[in-house]
Amino acid sequence: MGAPDRRYAIGSRPARPVAEAPVMRVRSASDPAPGRPENEDAVFRFGPLVGVLDGATVPEGFDTGCVHGPAWYVRHLAARIGLAIAARPAATLMSSLAAAILAVRADHGGTCDLDHPGTPSSTVCLLRHSGDRVDYLVLCDSPLVLDTDQGIEVVTDDRLADAVADLRRSVAALPDGETDPVTRFRRATTVQRTRMNRTHGYWAAASDPDAAYHALTGTLPLRGPGALRRAALLSDGASCAVDQFGLFDWAGLLEVLTVEGPEGLIDRVRAAERDRPDRLRRHKRTDDASAVLCEFGPSA
Repeated sequence: MGAPDRRYAIGSRPARPVAEAPVMRVRSASDPAPGRPENEDAVFRFGPLVGVLDGATVPEGFDTGCVHGPAWYVRHLAARIGLAIAARPAATLMSSLAAAILAVRADHGGTCDLDHPGTPSSTVCLLRHSGDRVDYLVLCDSPLVLDTDQGIEVVTDDRLADAVADLRRSVAALPDGETDPVTRFRRATTVQRTRMNRTHGYWAAASDPDAAYHALTGTLPLRGPGALRRAALLSDGASCAVDQFGLFDWAGLLEVLTVEGPEGLIDRVRAAERDRPDRLRRHKRTDDASAVLCEFGPSA
């Protein structure tokens, strides 16, 4: 057996061996909403990159100008993100996402009206492991939970929630009896569509690559002060365990992911959807749910 490989500085005295970069261990799960034929979420890993996409469900009776649906869109966007990063590993996550959105435009094959306000769209949550650091990107309402030696931070893009809250206030201000609940919902949805990828509205991955440059981004170290230990990437169908049902706080969510795995978190959400209908706030009773847990540490 040969001697273990070590790297030394040039000189008369050997330097300490160079420490290996922390390893990223990934566990993930994605579950379609009960009773729905397709999962409109996508979870993926391409080498050092992990991601969660959550396609926007099209309400019944609404046109999109597109022959493809949200499930098609998230699958193509995930693949195009992976190809963009493989082609330009040093590029920022923003520019890689922009390139991916542009490539998916071509995937439509010229058969769709990509300027239609209802064109398929998706949230984006990305984390990339790069040696001694990680880069992240969050666009729309798929949060990223970060556990460092200085505490827990949640990266959330609140612009969609703000836009929806504003629409609800406007609808609530209509005189009672002026419109029935279905008409009110349709009116709010129509207005919400016009606010996507607009200043003073909200941003999501759709057909406009410029949306990528409105994402929330950052970098964290994997060594020293503020070192990242764990990260969770979530669709809102999984993050609702905290911000909708209040089953636990964000620290508790990370512990459930660590001990029970992403499947365990989703099981808890499904139980809450069944047992606590009073806490439901979406127009749909259940949602696709996806969760990824990334843990960082020395190699085994």
